[in-house]
Amino acid sequence: MTTPSVTLDSVLALLRAQPHDEEQLEQIAQEARLLPIGELVYLVGTRPATEAALLFRVLDKELALAVFEELPPLHQAELISGLRTPQVAEIIGDLDPDDRALLFDELPASIAERLLHGLDADERAMTTAVLGYSRDAIGRHMSPEVLPLRPTMTAGEALEHVRTHAAEPETIYMLPVVDATRRLLGVIGLRRLLLSEGDEVIGDLAHEAVHARATDDREEVARRFFGAKLLAMPIVDSEQRLVGILTVDDAVDILEQENAEDSARTSGSEPLPRAYLSTPILRIVRSRVVWLLVLAVSAILTVQVLEIFEDRLDQVVILALFIPLLTGTGGNTGNQAATTVTRALAVGEVRVRDLPRVVWRELRVGVTLGSVLGVLGLLVSGLVYGWPIGLVMGTTLLAVCTMAAIVGGLMPIVAKKVGADPAVFSNPFISTFCDATGLIIYFTIATAVLGL
Repeated sequence: MTTPSVTLDSVLALLRAQPHDEEQLEQIAQEARLLPIGELVYLVGTRPATEAALLFRVLDKELALAVFEELPPLHQAELISGLRTPQVAEIIGDLDPDDRALLFDELPASIAERLLHGLDADERAMTTAVLGYSRDAIGRHMSPEVLPLRPTMTAGEALEHVRTHAAEPETIYMLPVVDATRRLLGVIGLRRLLLSEGDEVIGDLAHEAVHARATDDREEVARRFFGAKLLAMPIVDSEQRLVGILTVDDAVDILEQENAEDSARTSGSEPLPRAYLSTPILRIVRSRVVWLLVLAVSAILTVQVLEIFEDRLDQVVILALFIPLLTGTGGNTGNQAATTVTRALAVGEVRVRDLPRVVWRELRVGVTLGSVLGVLGLLVSGLVYGWPIGLVMGTTLLAVCTMAAIVGGLMPIVAKKVGADPAVFSNPFISTFCDATGLIIYFTIATAVLGL
């Protein structure tokens, strides 16, 4: 039997062959059927547009849909714009409304409108409802396909209702209970429903629902979703009427996107909207150059500080040897604090009102770290370069670590307060700030101790 790796190589060779006749297209289709879904997603996601479109076109409908659902929305949009075949219309119709809405965000308006009008009335209504919410709202990621129960139903009637309509909703593991106006009254799990007596009333079996409003921030809702260990969460409007449901796979997707974005911005770049190997070079450059320019401009502060204290360096040249150590220590300390607090904000362990407690905690952490490093710096530099230099180094390390820890813990909360992304305020800006401030502290202490 052909192994997946050999099949992958053979599909690649067939895709690269030009031109493609009917026999080659059939061979590509046969080889592609032997590949796992993950390998097909890799091929479609990383090959040039023409090869990706060719491969996608020869897949059968079910396989094409499975691959299509795994692609980022931007890549889905590029495939659709390039294909425009009847197969595409069928795939669009089979997508869930929330996935369809994310795709339409990336398509040109004319294509999105044409595809929207090509849907049947029910699918079009559900998709339009999801598109009505902002991109950062959880309503944009919910599924409006829900199977609600009435509180007056018996368990037997509810089970029969679920059996009849089980294919319609995205999930039946958690069933919302609503009144005649669709106001959410509670939820009941499928397991409990199956174990209940047939004459028990749903209103008595249901329990209070952990839910969210459709306008709530998607990341906060996803964090709360996993904090409550849910499989699904009802989504309601401002009047507590059920409008949709958030499933575990959509919550995972949200957190993966948010974590990727935070990770990229922490390192001073923007997240890529599609697979790395298929992203144009200029798009990668654009994702990095803005932050590099910002950091280059802000680094001028460090140069200006060195220029101010140039005369001190002329008097005691040995001071210049310790500048990389001090700036590196300050930047790393600040970044450690910022990363810790940013994560605590994300998972709800810290809130804006906890700012004084965070500052006090990071002050103590900074003093402790600074004391350890300061003693080490005092002993090593004192023995090698003399005790006055050792005293400067020890005191500076104590002060820099304390300052950097406080700033690192403070900035993410300030960013949250003003509505900015805490990840943006973390590593790049903290490093630059701590570099400049650390040098001022260093030369101020050196001036006082050495009498410069």
